[in-house]
Amino acid sequence: MSNRAEDNLDRRDFMIAAIGASAALAADASSANAQASGIPSVAPAPGAASATVYTGDTIQGKKAVSTLDVNDLEPGKKHRLFFQGVQMPTGQYWYVSVTVAKGARPGKRVVLISGVHGDEMSSVHTVQTVMNQLDPAQMSGTVMAVTDVSRPAMEGMQRRWPNTGRGADLIDMNREWPGNENGATAPSRHAGLLFNRLLRPNADAAIDFHTGTTGFGVTAFNIAGMDVPEIRAMAELYPVGQIFDNHVYPGVLHNAFIDVGIPAFTPEIGAARVLDLEMISLFVEGTLNVLKHHGTLPGPMGRTGKDVGVLVGNSAFPILATRGGLVEHLVKLNEKVEAGQKVAVQRDSFGEVVAEYTSGVAGEVTGLRSDAMAEPGNPLAFILFHKAMPDGGETYPE
Repeated sequence: MSNRAEDNLDRRDFMIAAIGASAALAADASSANAQASGIPSVAPAPGAASATVYTGDTIQGKKAVSTLDVNDLEPGKKHRLFFQGVQMPTGQYWYVSVTVAKGARPGKRVVLISGVHGDEMSSVHTVQTVMNQLDPAQMSGTVMAVTDVSRPAMEGMQRRWPNTGRGADLIDMNREWPGNENGATAPSRHAGLLFNRLLRPNADAAIDFHTGTTGFGVTAFNIAGMDVPEIRAMAELYPVGQIFDNHVYPGVLHNAFIDVGIPAFTPEIGAARVLDLEMISLFVEGTLNVLKHHGTLPGPMGRTGKDVGVLVGNSAFPILATRGGLVEHLVKLNEKVEAGQKVAVQRDSFGEVVAEYTSGVAGEVTGLRSDAMAEPGNPLAFILFHKAMPDGGETYPE
């Protein structure tokens, strides 16, 4: 007999693929009709130059755009706009906040992004703090900040986008990039709109800021493909103690940038749902260093990785719960551990120890579960280490 679960999964995947193909065909037909009637096509060709398109709407005193070209903006000023994303089920739009610091002189264009996951507050605050310190009159080039990419997730301060396409899905936006304006889900289309019309056309370099997820805290570290010289140069400008040298999963935003020739990486700034001001200050300092590196800002560098002991590892060893119960950690974030060292114990409802957990590698603790209880399969810890032959896409504690 066939496996019904597998059959159902195959049928669902087939349906999603069919919906996506139908949507693409419909979009092609719509585009052809629009061109015949003299109306511009919905989406510009990838990489094509396109002028800013204002929707005519003003929201809280800020103009809304559906396409942005920072070259159209007045130099020497800060500009605050709303970008029109995908529609809600009601037919209204999800608008994304955009701040552009347009330098008085030409130069590199750097994009700072946060809010891809809706529970990551320190990343948002980091970008806001950097932007508040910029004086466009003293700048060369442009810095554009997007602080609330996944708006519906942020409204509930939850990691994933609540999608209503097939019941109630929770979709991880950081597996959707570069998106598809004609995709089968709203998050895919939202990602496509942002990447094609806002992010990619205005970036010579990009930084996508994150934190650990709800229930899991992480150290201050960067995820960066250190085999790319331009990325390595930026990642090493942060005074943080760890770098995860790995290109990680397909579909993450920094990889979408890299795939089109734009150097990008991901800082990780502690725990979700909180503001870690001490850790934020490290990433503000590092980001200002990156802007000085690109000639955007004048002045001397702040502290960099050379001023702190940096562990560069290419793998994150996961320690997963095998039982349910209360978890007691025996190590702290950034602590060095040896292979075979006990890192956590777990107790049942009677207070008896039901499991003990050890590290399978020597390295440094880069993530610890912050929720006190765990069920089988939950990550309890990640250990950053260097593997002689790393896998292509490693588990990591984003």
